[in-house]
Amino acid sequence: MTAAADPVAAALARLYDVDLVEDPGDLGLYLALAARADGSILELGVGSGRLAVPLASAGWPVTGVDLDPAMLARARGRAAAAGSLAGRLDLVEGDATAIRLPGRFRLAFVGLNSLLVFGGRAAQAATLRTLAEHLEPGGLAVVDVWLPDADDLARYDGRLILEYARADPETGRTVVKTSAAFHDAATQTVTLTSIFDEAEQGAAPVRWVRTDRIRLLGADELRALAEAAGLSVETIAGDYQLEPLGPGAERAILVARRP
Repeated sequence: MTAAADPVAAALARLYDVDLVEDPGDLGLYLALAARADGSILELGVGSGRLAVPLASAGWPVTGVDLDPAMLARARGRAAAAGSLAGRLDLVEGDATAIRLPGRFRLAFVGLNSLLVFGGRAAQAATLRTLAEHLEPGGLAVVDVWLPDADDLARYDGRLILEYARADPETGRTVVKTSAAFHDAATQTVTLTSIFDEAEQGAAPVRWVRTDRIRLLGADELRALAEAAGLSVETIAGDYQLEPLGPGAERAILVARRP
């Protein structure tokens, strides 16, 4: 059985989209950067196509890479629902730390915290190198990572926290998400267990469990990884309007250029 046909993998991919029912607000940034770059786009960690499909719908040629066949299956479904994207969206199963694709791109990015789930520092560095190596000279690289504060990390002590209760737009069922996490300061990692209970009102729930290990990194380390990959950093912003990074920023958004 392939991962795409695996009901657990398919359910977790669907529930990833339920996580993002509340729009993070980052699409406008990538549409603006696509217009600035004015050419082909590469997304590493394309997931279910939340960003790649609207970028392709806006007329840009997009290649999306992901290691999870179930996520790619959802991306293909999203693309089909969007209408004719023939020749503008190419979805590729592969490892972002090692994949080498034909051609070069004007914009390459890793969106919404995806760099954090690529493993340890070596894998994160390899992913930045993949971005750099696939850019044309003058092309733009963008990476968006979450910056947890002390209060966030203090809650990562194993306690169970209610994240949300909301309807899945696809099935109509109510999804209740709870999670527990452990922060290891020595390795800058967080082991996160997410528990999804979904059901019609009054019915017995079905439970799905996902465990992720993420590695946190700050703005200075993100800059260092980009520079080590051969990129020239233009800015590290603190929000999707590319306002300067400052105290209390919840995100670090790196914009760099291949010389």
